[in-house]
This record gives sequence, structure tokens and C-alpha cells, in this order.
Amino acid sequence: MWHGSKVMPITYRDAGVDIDAADELVRRIGPLARATRTANVVSGVGGFAGLCSVPKGLADPVLVSGTDGVGTKLKIAFATGVHDTVGIDLVAMSVNDVITLGARPLFFLDYFATGRLDVDVGEAVVRGVAEGCRQADCALLGGETAELPGMYPDGEYDLAGFAVGVVDRTSILDRQAVAKGDVLIGVASSGLHSNGFSLARRVLLDRMGLALDGELADLGCTVGEALLVPTKIYARATAALCERCGDRLHGIAHITGGGLVDNLPRVIPDGLGARIDLQSYARPRLFTIIAEGGPVEESELRRTFNLGVGLVVIVDPSAADEAVEALRTAGDQAWVLGEIVADQDPRLRFD
Repeated sequence: MWHGSKVMPITYRDAGVDIDAADELVRRIGPLARATRTANVVSGVGGFAGLCSVPKGLADPVLVSGTDGVGTKLKIAFATGVHDTVGIDLVAMSVNDVITLGARPLFFLDYFATGRLDVDVGEAVVRGVAEGCRQADCALLGGETAELPGMYPDGEYDLAGFAVGVVDRTSILDRQAVAKGDVLIGVASSGLHSNGFSLARRVLLDRMGLALDGELADLGCTVGEALLVPTKIYARATAALCERCGDRLHGIAHITGGGLVDNLPRVIPDGLGARIDLQSYARPRLFTIIAEGGPVEESELRRTFNLGVGLVVIVDPSAADEAVEALRTAGDQAWVLGEIVADQDPRLRFD
């Protein structure tokens, strides 16, 4: 400000950036990150970059990377004040992509950006990230916190992150191994995961007029609780699957935005299609509520949501029973969802 003819000094805090708050957040998240440390981590949190060694025992190790965010699911966190689950979603969206190549996750890094840093909120978010890393058996190797005045409304932030995994070159899952007659194994999602929230919010909050703290019929929880269920992380399940089925495991599809319609074809070679039995499992009630509350047509539901299928595993018919058993033993619901067939129009047929 002006004081007579003298210009008063201005600080970074006056401009909207609180370095002391950022330092406090780093101090708080240090123990969270250290708790995820694995045997391959070389450096601790606090330097300019993180170090991680490649596990021994791999003849020809190949690094696999994936990156993603959480999307408008964050709007639910802002509105409810629940910030300790979206970090799990952040890890899941990248890790679940990396494991589709047969890789095991090594480490994860996050980026947290906000207009005004609230240390308690930041700590809650990173606590979720650390929990996601624990579930994925990977290290939270580092991250970045950015306070960007004027970029975000008060009380809001954005998240991004990336995961790095490793796989032996001879064990990389290649869609060319997929053959006619292969069996599709469905693995249950935990809910919407982190996709389709713009449509879900429009239906549930706008068209149906539901409140986030209101009870959701038949689910025994509030709307906010149903929407904030964290994305399932499948790293341990796919590790068990790789060990049990070996080269009889031909492909893995992570069912994210675009649903089965867009994601399953990514792991099926040209000249083949898939038959999917939608009667093979019970669709979670939340998707039916959205469909009826919109209303939302079935074709739109299939292109937007996972509809209860978070992962699809493709195996040789001889490995189908073992694959289902391995996935269930790892704690996941799994069932025979369909099969690979000759090319057809449309490429995916829903029965």
C-alpha cells in the first residue's frame, strides 16, 4: 500500500502464496510418504527428485508409466468436506492402467494445486494418496504442492499424478495373444470409480434434486457417501493372476471413461470381437438409480460408466476357473463375463 510518498514493502504472502503453510504441509506429509517406502526406494522425501531402483531378478526389465487425474469427482469432495478418499482415486486411475501390461507398480508421484493452501485439506488429500500407494504396494516417492492465487475458487483444488511400474519384457501382455474362444473374466468395481461424474451429478443433484447429505434409497448411505466410494485398486489381484495363470493370461482392460464399449476393444486384436453377458452379474443399484432418474438411455450408460465392471481379464479357456479363484482369493468379486468371438458388427455384442 501507499503511505505518504513511500511505497510499503510487499511479501509473497501478500500476493497470496504462504510459504510457511507449504513448509508445514511438507512436514506433515513426510511420515505419510515414508510409511509407503519399499525396498526399491533409494531416496527419502524432501529433495528435488526421488530415486527408485529397478527390482532384481528381471532378465530384461521394462518401465511402464501412466498418468491421470480425478476429474469432477473432486466437486463432491469440495461440497462434502471429505478429502481423504480422492487421493486413493488418484493413485488408482494411474496404477490400474499400468497393471494392464502385466507390470507391478514401483512408485507414484502426485501434483496438488490450489488457489489458497489449507494445510489440513492438503494433508487429508495426501493421506489418501499414501493409502492408495499402500493398497498398490508401491512407494509415494514424491510430489508437488502448488499454491496458485486466482487460478482456483476458494476451497477448491486439482489433482494429477503418475505411476511407474516394471515388467520383464517377456511377460508384457500383448493383445496379439488374444484368440477366439478366450474367456472374459469380469472383476467388480467399487462404484462409479472416477468416471462419469458430470453426468451423475447432473442426474442426482440437478434433475432428481437430491442433497449430498440425503439418504439414497436402497443403498443405506448418503448420496455423497455413495459417490465418494474410492476407486478399487487391482494391483494385488493382477499380481496374483499373473503368478497363477502365467502365459495363459492374454489381456487386461481397465474399464474407465467410455465403459466396456470403448475400453475392451483396446486389448482385442483386429479381426476379433467380444460377446458380453450382462446377465452374468447384478448391476449395482446406483447405476439403475442414475438410469431411471435421468432418464439415461442404456447406450449412454454403457459409454459413460463401468456399470459394475472395473476390470476385464482375458484368459485361455483352460485358465478360466483358476483366474476366477485367484481373483477371489485376492479379495475381488470375479465371474465369467463373456468370450472372445470372431469379428462381428458391432464388435461388442451385449446379451
